[in-house]
Amino acid sequence: MNYYTEFIKNREDWDFAGMYTDESVTGTSSAKCGGFRNMAADALCGKIDLIITKSVSRFARNTVDSLTTIRQLKEAGNLSPICKQNRKRQGAARE
Repeated sequence: MNYYTEFIKNREDWDFAGMYTDESVTGTSSAKCGGFRNMAADALCGKIDLIITKSVSRFARNTVDSLTTIRQLKEAGNLSPICKQNRKRQGAARE
């Protein structure tokens, strides 16, 4: 996550709104994912206008939750999530 935090903070035209995570949450529904729900709510009310995610598979727990949230964001006039993949990793540490 450090890579993405620095990636955002190094952009002078962006403000870092925070990191929304749901670590160690299992299941197939976003209902138990407080970080995901908070991120979606903040985006819908305009606190976030750009979401960066490592990959589509990490955006939501399942395809239905992902598509539903993306549609809600689009209808509200907010941007869809941006996936930043294929970056070169520094060292052996995983995020």
